[in-house]
Amino acid sequence: MNQSTEKKMIVGLEIGTTKIVTLIGEILPNNLINIIGIGSCESHGIEKGEINDLKSVSKSVRNSIKKAEDMAGYAISSVYLSMSGKFINYQNEIGIVPLSNKEVTEKDIKNVIHTAQSVKINNEHQILHTIPKEFSIDQKFGIKNPLGLSGIRMQVEVHLITCHNEIIKNFIRSIKNCRLKVDEVIFSGIASNEVVITKEEKKLGVCMIDMGGGTMDITIHINGSICYSSVIPYSGNTVTNDISSLFSISKKDAEKIKIENGCSSKKNDNKTKKIEITTFNGKKIQYIEQKLLHHIIDARYIELLNLVKNKLLIFFETTNEIKIKKKLSGGIVLTGGAARIKNLEEHAEKIFKTNIKIRKSKKIEGLTENFSTENYSTVIGLLKYGKNKILKKTENVKNKSFFQKYFKKINHWIFNKS
Repeated sequence: MNQSTEKKMIVGLEIGTTKIVTLIGEILPNNLINIIGIGSCESHGIEKGEINDLKSVSKSVRNSIKKAEDMAGYAISSVYLSMSGKFINYQNEIGIVPLSNKEVTEKDIKNVIHTAQSVKINNEHQILHTIPKEFSIDQKFGIKNPLGLSGIRMQVEVHLITCHNEIIKNFIRSIKNCRLKVDEVIFSGIASNEVVITKEEKKLGVCMIDMGGGTMDITIHINGSICYSSVIPYSGNTVTNDISSLFSISKKDAEKIKIENGCSSKKNDNKTKKIEITTFNGKKIQYIEQKLLHHIIDARYIELLNLVKNKLLIFFETTNEIKIKKKLSGGIVLTGGAARIKNLEEHAEKIFKTNIKIRKSKKIEGLTENFSTENYSTVIGLLKYGKNKILKKTENVKNKSFFQKYFKKINHWIFNKS
């Protein structure tokens, strides 16, 4: 496999509780992403977003990487890695700096953000993301880009997303065991945001819930900026385990039954219908009532959604944002593999009493329909996140090169003149 230095390649790696997915994308000259490789396999050694068997995780990662490499004909050297789990925390902070030149420069913006970052965070945590919410200069509020504006003092409100140091180290170690580097660690909720919710929804105010196998990532955007992020270490696997345990069937079969039957609905629930299933050995045929299965699925999903609701209520009660709940005009967006359940929207609307949308990832540039599903929201978001990083870095290099050439010409002209 040839590793081309001319092509702009990007790799996203999601290490989830149920699956590990690798996507290889090529950034084309028109800045579109062309997916050239995908590797997906079962995840082993991780539970609720935490590694409990490093060797098993590394083996699963290696299998996923190899599948993607074989399809793409490309040797992976580094990845953008997603991160979730109960050790993800957030805090909103403020930074203030004086403007010495009375006109905002790039340096001023970096300084004020650095000031906002220089706060006490949870013990043994490190910052994953620093996301500016808005700037203000003197008494002018709600500024998104202060560059070039005049004033005496500038303030910034930032959203900090942090994670426990040792948790990050364990995930990075599982990648290094495969002889790969990590370009950046990204909170899964941030990655999903890239391809699930729109700019318009972020401006209106929207809550996104990414329901994976072992965790639920929650993010809230108000006025175009993120102001809340959280992780609940329970999700779709809880429902699957219930079905598997109660009916003594494999988790794989339980997952299939869960997806095919879903939650109950007043419109089409058949109380007398029997569902055919098999036991672990795949031989004995067993029949269960659809009504009983729906009762199990309903109970767990209602519990999961109420866990989210309680998190949101605490945020609404403690935040300084005035009537923030009423600002969620964009409603609530559900995504992720565990959101593929039939009739989930109906239950969510009853619990949250707002507009609910079940959504897969947006079909990003160069992506075939086969990949544009709820299951791949996070890893597709990693590609888009990474692409934006690469293009920004390339643009900065071009600008630097332009100014270097410009000043070189000026110097040449001056010295020749003299």
